[in-house]
Amino acid sequence: MKSSEKTNQELIKDNRFKIGTAIREIREKRGYSQDHLAEIMDVDRSTISKIENGKFSFSIDYLTKISLALEFELKLVDKDV
Repeated sequence: MKSSEKTNQELIKDNRFKIGTAIREIREKRGYSQDHLAEIMDVDRSTISKIENGKFSFSIDYLTKISLALEFELKLVDKDV
């Protein structure tokens, strides 16, 4: 594996963890348990846990489904960059 690939993989892993942490914080702020969010989304609780811990690679569709369930605006790209 090239060092640049490792760096890219580490960046992906870091971003996945940051997104998962943000989702956990929003879920907790809403007063939802992982079980409740899983029920709303029709997924296993373990899936929610994996997402929140950065252990689950999910699609934009999944992220949109989470944002709808937790009622937060999904802002993907800062246009000012």
